[in-house]
Amino acid sequence: MLDRRSVSAAVAVSESCILVVGLGLIGGSLAAGLKAAGYAGKIVACDRDPAEIEQGIALGVIDDGGTELATLVPGSSLIVLAVPVMAMEPVMAELAPLLDDQVITDVGSTKLAIQQAAERVFGRLPSRFVLGHPIAGSEKSGVAASNPALYCRHKVILTPRFDTDPAALARVRLLWQACGAEVLEMDVARHDQVLARTSHLPHLLAFSLVDTLARQDERLDIFRYAAGGFRDFTRIAGSDPVMWRDIFTANREAVLDALDDFEVGVARLRQAVMKGDGDAMLGIFDRASHARHYFDTLLNQTRYQAMEQRNVRYRVSPGGNVTGTIRVPGDKSISHRSIMLGALSEGVTQVQGFLEGEDSLATLQAFREMGVVIEGPHQGRVTIHGVGMHGLKKPAGPLYVGNAGTAMRLFAGLLAGQAFDTELTGDVSLTKRPMGRVADPLRLMGAIIETAEGGRPPLKIKGGQTLKGIDYDMPMASAQVKSCLLLAGMYAEGETRVREPAPTRDHTERMLNGFGYPVTREGDVAWLQGGGHLTAAPIDVPSDISSATFFLVAAAITPGADLTLEHVGINPTRIGVINILKAMGANLELFDEDEVGGEPVANIRVRYAPLRGIDVPVDQVPLAIDEFPALFIAAANASGTTRLRGAEELRVKESDRLQSMADGLSTLGVENSLYEDGIDIVGNGDDKPSYGGGHIDSHGDHRIAMAFTIAGLRASDDIVVDDCANVATSFPGFVDLARRVGLTLEEVDA
Repeated sequence: MLDRRSVSAAVAVSESCILVVGLGLIGGSLAAGLKAAGYAGKIVACDRDPAEIEQGIALGVIDDGGTELATLVPGSSLIVLAVPVMAMEPVMAELAPLLDDQVITDVGSTKLAIQQAAERVFGRLPSRFVLGHPIAGSEKSGVAASNPALYCRHKVILTPRFDTDPAALARVRLLWQACGAEVLEMDVARHDQVLARTSHLPHLLAFSLVDTLARQDERLDIFRYAAGGFRDFTRIAGSDPVMWRDIFTANREAVLDALDDFEVGVARLRQAVMKGDGDAMLGIFDRASHARHYFDTLLNQTRYQAMEQRNVRYRVSPGGNVTGTIRVPGDKSISHRSIMLGALSEGVTQVQGFLEGEDSLATLQAFREMGVVIEGPHQGRVTIHGVGMHGLKKPAGPLYVGNAGTAMRLFAGLLAGQAFDTELTGDVSLTKRPMGRVADPLRLMGAIIETAEGGRPPLKIKGGQTLKGIDYDMPMASAQVKSCLLLAGMYAEGETRVREPAPTRDHTERMLNGFGYPVTREGDVAWLQGGGHLTAAPIDVPSDISSATFFLVAAAITPGADLTLEHVGINPTRIGVINILKAMGANLELFDEDEVGGEPVANIRVRYAPLRGIDVPVDQVPLAIDEFPALFIAAANASGTTRLRGAEELRVKESDRLQSMADGLSTLGVENSLYEDGIDIVGNGDDKPSYGGGHIDSHGDHRIAMAFTIAGLRASDDIVVDDCANVATSFPGFVDLARRVGLTLEEVDA
């Protein structure tokens, strides 16, 4: 958000005078917010009640005002219409002959009705009329309720048209930003639909419920013994009745559409209660409960519509030791697959150790939206009530998978075989990642998939297609592509064979066999026959070796370190990082090895030992592809040069990881040479600091952010890492664990 002082200065360009028409809570709070931000211009108000004007002046909310527009409009440069929705048209009609070139905006919660009123009055919506709606309010009313902080950290939606004057739009945007608001843009029709569901319908229901109960004979006892839930839900029924009558009238069609959808849902729940159908009730309640929690998480960390991440910054100070015993979160790859296969199985699947990060939760929520009842997660435990291979239902809208590239690519395979159409979308980072690598072979199988320009998300998948098994040679080593095609192969006629140019993680093959769906592996080829079924099986998710890597490297580079990581997955297709660190001279010991649900696990103890640069064996590159950002930090602390080749896949991850790491290493003063498929890193392996500090841009890539965080252990000055919000997508609790083992790490909103 812009600095409020600079914003208010920008709003006050030239002889600016703001006229607020309607000095109630909304208009008064806008004026008070501008005053609190140091707005240098004049603020006047027009209200039909002279007492409100007098009180506004007495409170210092406005500088002047009156009851007649004719005396106030000529001296103004920006006019804010803060009257009730149904009063907008007569106010505009009174304004029309008085206007010169003023910028006009409004605060109404229904935009189409106000746009149409403007068109009736002016013949068209004036180019300097910027329709707007602050998403903030209170049950109080009048200028006496004005709150200068009402809009701070709240959203204001503007709905400009193609012919809206850019200068007018910029001025209205700055007006709201001066009050601390987050300003977004949206299409008029979309605004009215969204608000009908998220604001207007809840108010309608609250008014109806309170009115219904107030009519009953036992109403006194009902209200006397009402619990907190009733009070919380019905609080909004205390809002201004006239205002809400106007809103429901103005946004009639969108409100009725929302009410129709709600009534269908209530009828469904009524049937479940009437029949005593516990499973149906649990499904509805569970989806609602976790949707509420999940969407809270999204809205707290992303923007209202564009879903752009907030900027979290890490500051790590030099030094620290790395000691103790820790357990990192569950493996993300296995967590994704446990939900997918559990949902498609017959029976109930119990999962332990589930990773409760945003990526895995996005997968879980997507299956809830396709009708699967899922209990949890609670302390890593999830219960999935499988619906079978053909039991998924069409979701109400696009499936949003956040930053989860694994989820999107694997979903593409299993959704290609469904009877219904689906759309897969994600956050800003994910929409930049290539999806042609799964879309193209799926099309060879008979799937119909549309992508955005460059083969990027969103993916629109046409249901009801007959898939045919294929024999596919992957042009790149990618477990996501292999898994996608095997999942699609379950729905295909005949056999699907996937050949990989180098070994990749085999979690999908192992888990499919664990769920009773035979997958054969021979050399570099995995294959299965379509038409089978899955049977529920328990899953114990091991700790993620990709997450463990940051602490393995932290201990390996820090003199005096002695760290044990518990229950880490050591799948043979994932242990490249262990092999590479050992080749560099790291003191790693695996003990208490076991196998859980077909996946090998072990405890790993790491003690400091001097590292040396190596030529990374080409056959280890696919086995450590996600771990290289951390390994680059190990290389920067090793004696001599570490050389990596055959890693071009790093350029198409959440960021171009080769370029991002090279840039960051250069910032710290680490000598490196970048190649198309790799990098040379010249380390400084002694007991002194290995490099300097600096300001790092992680490019929104969680692994880049965590890699440069652990680099702080051997830096001579602070390392500041920007754009770290996505760490939560793969490693919830990273900051707390880092502090526990000895890093001096501060997390702040940038």
